[in-house]
Amino acid sequence: MDKRSAILRGALTVFARDGYARASIDVIAAEAAVSTRTIYNHFQDKAGLFGAVIQESATRVAAAQLEIVDRHLRKITDLEADLIEFGIAWRAPMPDYAEHSALVRQVNAEAGHIPAEAIEAWQQAGPLAVRRALADRLAAFSTDGLLTVDDPLRAALHFSLLISGTNPSYRGGPVEDLTETVTSGVRAFLHGYGR
Repeated sequence: MDKRSAILRGALTVFARDGYARASIDVIAAEAAVSTRTIYNHFQDKAGLFGAVIQESATRVAAAQLEIVDRHLRKITDLEADLIEFGIAWRAPMPDYAEHSALVRQVNAEAGHIPAEAIEAWQQAGPLAVRRALADRLAAFSTDGLLTVDDPLRAALHFSLLISGTNPSYRGGPVEDLTETVTSGVRAFLHGYGR
């Protein structure tokens, strides 16, 4: 593994565990098995390193989520059933990305202390990229006469919020009965957007 990758991996572990404010370059260097000088040679400062870490991590998670969007919404045979199946797959915990989920919880807790550019980069690379892909699918369903969607991005946000329930898995708490939460959310969504 090259040094930049080692730094990013080590920094993800430290930022996910300690948060942005408490993480130190010395601890990150120890986790990555590199010198602090090596970190500063690759990244200007802690803010730059954090921005690179969260953007890279969000890009990987978004790729996995985009694959779920494509797999489940490529072809619709029964809109309600297909949206429920998609919602369950989309909201199911992703153990391979547990550190990213922990990092997102840290960001939510420390948003006022994290550079705005890093948060914007994370949003663009991750959540907003996935929302745009879902919006494109919802717009296509509207064109096909399955839904009535005037603002696809807003509809995608509504869908996401409706199927999240009170304990979305990204918050790290216990997950409600996912099937029940997603089913009721999809039905509420279709009540507002269905034809």
